[in-house]
Amino acid sequence: MDIGLVGLGRMGAAMSERLLDVGHRLTVWNRSAEKANALVARGCAFAASPAAVAQAAELTLTVLTDAKAIEAVYDGPQGLLSGAVAGKLFIDMSTVSPETTRALAARVQARQATLLECPVGGTIGPARDGKLLGMAGGSAPDFARAKPVLDQLCRRVDLLGPNGTGSAMKLAINLPLAVYWEALGEAVSLVRDAGISPEKFVEIMADSSGGTNALRNRGPKLVAALTEGPKAEVGFDIDGMRKDLRTMLAVGGAMGLELPVTARTLECYDGAAQAGWGDRDASTLVVHRLAAAKAAKR
Repeated sequence: MDIGLVGLGRMGAAMSERLLDVGHRLTVWNRSAEKANALVARGCAFAASPAAVAQAAELTLTVLTDAKAIEAVYDGPQGLLSGAVAGKLFIDMSTVSPETTRALAARVQARQATLLECPVGGTIGPARDGKLLGMAGGSAPDFARAKPVLDQLCRRVDLLGPNGTGSAMKLAINLPLAVYWEALGEAVSLVRDAGISPEKFVEIMADSSGGTNALRNRGPKLVAALTEGPKAEVGFDIDGMRKDLRTMLAVGGAMGLELPVTARTLECYDGAAQAGWGDRDASTLVVHRLAAAKAAKR
């Protein structure tokens, strides 16, 4: 199939690799063209603009940072919607608010095209292996049209309802994950002076009611980070989690909800970013918290 993909951050690039691996013809665009070099070397086409991607593809995936990036890519002078796109299917996989998704769907529909949202759970490893968790929102016919491709990217993908439901679910699953890394950092701080090795701490925690799939998946890397310091490999960084936490608070506020744990967690992530950790993996918040505990001891 001729597929387009716009947005070659860590996740977009990993999804592009997967799509090439399973045999699709791929056309991509990214604001920083050099991010496409490795994909182009594999036979991927690099388009001159988002508009050119939409014209080349039967369906186009977008994996973008936030609402501002979505507006620029879809609605700009050379944006995805600037050409003749009637009958085209767009699949937005960004993590944004439900209102952002619903507004985008209306703009796409006004151009006689359709939008399916499908934000995903998982990081770059699952993206390369086709083992993401997809949370779709849109119409049943659009979901059926997209599902053969989504099944190649995801170990599971569900249609949750109309546009906006996928975004709501993605924010919901990211909330406890964000809280978990802070909570785990506080937990490891409690054993700061007990002489328990990082390996043993992570092993027992992962086997307990305090363990999660995230810890079991990232356990060895977390042990290495606690022992040797954070490494360069990043799946989802602290700054990205801060963006999601701000979105959660905005959505909750619009609903009249108080989210006190979310608000405090954002403060913790902001503190890590101010200390220069913003571009590190979100799981390294555990290491940052332990480092703060050790500094407090002095």
